[in-house]
Amino acid sequence: MLHCEKLTCVREDRILFKDLSFTAKAGEIVQIAGENGIGKTTLFRLLVGLSAAYSGEIFWLGKVISADRGSFYKQLLYIGHKTAIKPELSALENLQYFQKMYSSHAQLNLWDVLVTVGLAGYEDICCSQLSAGQQRRVALARLWLNDCMLWVLDEPFTALDKSGIAILEDIFMKHAANGGIVLLTSHQNLTLDPRLLTKITLHKSVGDFYV
Repeated sequence: MLHCEKLTCVREDRILFKDLSFTAKAGEIVQIAGENGIGKTTLFRLLVGLSAAYSGEIFWLGKVISADRGSFYKQLLYIGHKTAIKPELSALENLQYFQKMYSSHAQLNLWDVLVTVGLAGYEDICCSQLSAGQQRRVALARLWLNDCMLWVLDEPFTALDKSGIAILEDIFMKHAANGGIVLLTSHQNLTLDPRLLTKITLHKSVGDFYV
């Protein structure tokens, strides 16, 4: 479904990674691992079109994404380091905003989503007053409010406690089981079904990658 062909990324005359090729298939969870500063976030920015590679191509459904970004973005949910929530709105108001973005979920009960992500009782509190972990949960509630095939998630477990991590792992496996793709970075030791999980580690010493 998603295929990267010989991606090379150069930043400030330093090769972050070279000739990186991999495929993420329907029903698969792909974890990009490696030390801090190795290029994981940069790789994700290339994948979602926020940065350009030095060389190489990225394909979605057999087509170069740069040739038809509109179709690609309709199938993409990207959550980066920043929560991308509106701090002046409450948790419920942010979910209502997300819900309008994905009209197919117009009938979804947002109270159920709030309970699922551990925000029951915090629905009317301004997000600027929530903890970092609670704000992260508001942002990640988008996972329950979309039909996108491809999820690209940069450190989704940041600031989450054990219960939050377990909730995410569960929805990742459900998404993969339904034919979706999850691409994520994490320093966590994931307790996911090994039949669904592929791990790719970027190595600074050689500027290359290994699966």
